[in-house]
Amino acid sequence: MALPYKISTLLYCFNGRDEVLLLERAQEPNRGRWSPCGGKLHTDEGESPYACACREAREEIGLKLRAADLHLTGLISEHGYQGNAHWLMFLFEVKPRLKVRPADHREGRFQFFPRAALAGLKLPQTDREKIWPLFWKHRGGFFAAHCHCRAGRRNKWTVEESRVHSPQSTVQGRPSANRKSKI
Repeated sequence: MALPYKISTLLYCFNGRDEVLLLERAQEPNRGRWSPCGGKLHTDEGESPYACACREAREEIGLKLRAADLHLTGLISEHGYQGNAHWLMFLFEVKPRLKVRPADHREGRFQFFPRAALAGLKLPQTDREKIWPLFWKHRGGFFAAHCHCRAGRRNKWTVEESRVHSPQSTVQGRPSANRKSKI
């Protein structure tokens, strides 16, 4: 069965204490679960992922951003997520630190959480399995991963690119890259 492909951005925002801002979603996908804010690209308008991230930041958290305020940390493709769509997600870390918690709105309610608190939250399955661990490992660097979602079974993940940001990850002034590893 052919499924539609959806393209989105996710915004990983932090406050001055390095707590991450999450949205308890009031709508599908992932209603009732905590995830970064973001939204779907306006593909019919030819919107870029960076433009989408800036628009979503303005609409959802009232933050005016430029592309230079974003760091593309990850790219995730999900095959058959929840059995109804394929997803391509651009994961951006927002460089400016938030000073206040954004107001709740139709998409859900916001809360800041320390990294350790994520283990006790109701998160989407793919976020808990690999997206959060990959984000933390590659924060400041970049990764690309593919998930073959399988209802009722363990999802199959492939990391297709990995550039960890650390002084040890540079070889002759260039980031090293590990490609195509099964995890």
